[in-house]
Amino acid sequence: MNLLVTAATALEIKPFQEYLAQNGAPENCQVDILIGGIGLMHTAWHLGRELARKKPDLAIQAGIAGSFRRNWPLGQVVVIGSEQFGDLGVDDNGTFKDLFDTGLWPAGLSPFNGNSLVNTFSGLPFVPELPLAKGISINMVTGSPASIERLEQKYAPDIESMEGAAFHFACLQEGVPFLQLRSISNYVEARDRSKWNIPLAVKQLNETLISLVEQLAVKKGK
Repeated sequence: MNLLVTAATALEIKPFQEYLAQNGAPENCQVDILIGGIGLMHTAWHLGRELARKKPDLAIQAGIAGSFRRNWPLGQVVVIGSEQFGDLGVDDNGTFKDLFDTGLWPAGLSPFNGNSLVNTFSGLPFVPELPLAKGISINMVTGSPASIERLEQKYAPDIESMEGAAFHFACLQEGVPFLQLRSISNYVEARDRSKWNIPLAVKQLNETLISLVEQLAVKKGK
């Protein structure tokens, strides 16, 4: 199995890379690492170039993220089932309208399902038993009550990242089976980094990622 693991920063998957350096890839598995950079533009460019060079059997995006749901604890790892672009559109006299609202993108325009980029999980040997979350991707991290209210009212997201929608879009367009794993490092609220727990989120993310890759290798080898 050819597996692509991508993250925005090396920090987010450093323990996974150390695991590969010490143990090698699991039997029946070849793992390529792509550090795609922070944000939608960097992710789209790096991932597009990588998929044009070599199409994997499965792509995994792993990263930390903010949560709109406080019933999920910091460090909780989730699987993103659907993604939306949260700030791609127009400011219409103080009202945000995304490209579907404006009619520039018709609902259901491939690879969208309605106005969402949905992972059907087709082509996967299995889906890990983790909470399924609705993601939203933005270019500017949300940190004010007004921005939070706008996103919650319009999209009702569970998780916020800066790269997820670009990953979903590219994999759906290229027909590559994929999984997006996110570990909660903070809650989406008025910005206060003293409340974040990035070390815990990275630890939990990588433990899950290592276990997932080992399970995938076993199932693909059968």
